[in-house]
Amino acid sequence: MLIEDFEEVVTDVHAVARRLREEHPGLPLVVIGHSMGGLIAARYAQRYGESLAALVLSAPVIGDWELPRRLLALDEIPRTPVSPAALSRDRAVGAAYAADPLVWHGPMKRPTVEAFAHTLDTAAEEGATGPLPLLWLHDDDRLVPLPGSRVGVERLSGGRHTERVFPGARHEVFNETCKAEAFETLTRFLDGVLAGRAAATRPPSGL
Repeated sequence: MLIEDFEEVVTDVHAVARRLREEHPGLPLVVIGHSMGGLIAARYAQRYGESLAALVLSAPVIGDWELPRRLLALDEIPRTPVSPAALSRDRAVGAAYAADPLVWHGPMKRPTVEAFAHTLDTAAEEGATGPLPLLWLHDDDRLVPLPGSRVGVERLSGGRHTERVFPGARHEVFNETCKAEAFETLTRFLDGVLAGRAAATRPPSGL
């Protein structure tokens, strides 16, 4: 995996979103980002939040994530592949990850680590996304520790987010043994957001 500029990825996501809006005009747009995708989704919301109905972050790499700076301080970035056991308590999830030929199991590329560090700083500098509804899902994560993400989520939402923490769960909450609860939480949040949008655009009675 090689990403030299996450802002280019955000721009690509925006191109896809623009096409979706052309194909499905009038439908609300929600961005859901997990892990590294959470950083991309956060920057998308900061750049294009006015086009979104809601933002959902699952174990997002935002806030005080120390790994990039620790790696950049080394002369050579070590090959430390993600342990399949860190992803989920469901062993089948880890086995599928280990067997997936599209998963990069080598060391992180230095330009990608530099891009992580730069984009984390950019997200911190850009700050809150205003009134955009934000749902944050997290767990007992060894890959993206909860305390560091909390700093970023609170900065992004201005403290106005909805959160759900799943004790004992690991990195991929939507692939966890509690995934039914995670999807229920997501659905309930979006139902509330969309109901609120519908009520806000409904004309007053008697008109």
